[in-house]
Amino acid sequence: MQKLGTIGTLLRIFPYAKSALPRVILGTLAALLGHLFALAIPGFLRSLVDHIAEAAKGSNLSDAIYVVLLPAVLAVLGLGLMEATMVLLRRWLVLTPGTHVEAGLRKTLYAKLQDLPVAFHDKWPSGQLLSRATGDLSLIRRWLSFGLVLLVANVATIVIGFAVLFSYNWILALVFLIIMSPLWVLGFKFEKDYHVTARVSQDQAGDLATAVEESVHGIRVLKAFGRGSFITDKFARDALNLRSTELKKAKMVSNLWFYFSTIPDIALGVCLVIGVFQISEHTLTIGELSAFILTTRVLHWPIDSIGFLLSMTIDARTAVERFFEVIDTKVDIADPDQAKTLTEPHGRLIFENVHFRYSDAPENQPDLLNGINLEIEPGESVALIGITGCGKTSLTALATRLYEVTQGAIKLDGVDIRDFSREELRSHIAMAFEDATLFSDSVRNNVLLGRPESTEEDLKQALEIAQAQFVYELPDGLETKIGEEGMSLSGGQRQRLALARAVAAKPAVLVLDDPLSALDVDTEAMVEDALRTVLKSTTALIVAHRPSTVQLADRVALLQDGKITAFGKHSDLLATNEHYRYVISSLDAAGKLIEVNN
Repeated sequence: MQKLGTIGTLLRIFPYAKSALPRVILGTLAALLGHLFALAIPGFLRSLVDHIAEAAKGSNLSDAIYVVLLPAVLAVLGLGLMEATMVLLRRWLVLTPGTHVEAGLRKTLYAKLQDLPVAFHDKWPSGQLLSRATGDLSLIRRWLSFGLVLLVANVATIVIGFAVLFSYNWILALVFLIIMSPLWVLGFKFEKDYHVTARVSQDQAGDLATAVEESVHGIRVLKAFGRGSFITDKFARDALNLRSTELKKAKMVSNLWFYFSTIPDIALGVCLVIGVFQISEHTLTIGELSAFILTTRVLHWPIDSIGFLLSMTIDARTAVERFFEVIDTKVDIADPDQAKTLTEPHGRLIFENVHFRYSDAPENQPDLLNGINLEIEPGESVALIGITGCGKTSLTALATRLYEVTQGAIKLDGVDIRDFSREELRSHIAMAFEDATLFSDSVRNNVLLGRPESTEEDLKQALEIAQAQFVYELPDGLETKIGEEGMSLSGGQRQRLALARAVAAKPAVLVLDDPLSALDVDTEAMVEDALRTVLKSTTALIVAHRPSTVQLADRVALLQDGKITAFGKHSDLLATNEHYRYVISSLDAAGKLIEVNN
């Protein structure tokens, strides 16, 4: 994102806050009116003091007090009530729209996260994204509802207040202004230094959120290896670093607040001495000096508040920067302007000279996939096999545009998949991953994630094919809410539900990235028998790590050095291809490739 100043950065948020602006503006006017009512009070007191002082020279002091004091008291009381009313009005006006803006920003951020490709999520820690969606947006809401309103109202009050001071006595006002002038220099220096520290603080908070998220998800591993104390100590060190940064911020704010509190008091003391001298010279009345001093007291809060309002504004600037770091991220995998559709998909999947490399791969490193050519006919099942790290999973991810091809094309029924919208493409191609991810929701909603409109018969059939009938024995059957990421289930149960989810989507093409790795041999055999029924009418690309999975397919594709070097029936490849025999022989009883040095 282009580096902008504080004002330029904060202005970027206002297109998202259009609906709230009318009430924010009215709230700012209410706050300003409240200050103006307070600024009007010294004027009444000036008249009151001067009248009483004049009356004290004669014999009609009691009459003057009765005639002047009562109206003045009533006027001050009325102005005080009006000021309090404006405070209440300001709060009522700004609190609700701020929450709506925060909700809208959070919705926008979440939608953007869903739109961004997998490559983005591979690089960004989840805690950093979480801190932006929670803490940063809350900072923006508080600044919009409170910081912005008071900053504008208080600065306007200070400007008007100085005009009032000059109307009372220009000499005292000029002295007061000169002594106060260093505050502006301090404010500019504070903005520069505080912004750097605020950014460090918010990034550290994101890192802590990441640490919590990772330790919660990996709690079984930490406990199994007895590393709870180690990770706790590391978290404590990171928390202490954040604490130090927050204390540094607090020290910077307190120092600024000290100057904003002390310098006005020094200025007031100097003005008081000069004012007394002017009274002795009869160039200033007691009432005028009283009004001048009281006006500076009214301005004390607006001036005093500038310190923490500046810190809140800079915190908000940092939050806006962090928000737009995500929003401004280019979506490399986007929908075309004129998207095509398939009314009757057949499932013919073709890879034409497909190249792929990860964006962070060294330039001198060859493409991971370096010219893949593969044709899978409708209803045909193809097993993809190769040594660990050869790019099998990457190839399957390209079919649904989880990643984008670097060169070449993938076609579904003769149409380049980049000509479909992502929603259209993924309605025709479903995936089941080795690492089965489930959501904290009911079994039903997890299985029907890809096709919510499925019938009960479709749901039942998908569960039967995946051998996931165990769900009926759960406490609430299909309505049982499984824990976060399905960790309340075994690995095999999670894989079966993930497979059922892919089958229930009824895709034209089914991509299976070794979804049976956690199953025992007997269950795998039953799943494979049931899958044969599905695969008769569905095109399938299967990443295979077990000989039994290879035999499930009609044909086998051997991936080697970034290319498909052999393609045919399992028996034919065994007889004719040495590398294929090597790969097959490297499969152990559990179905995983044994690393063997050539």
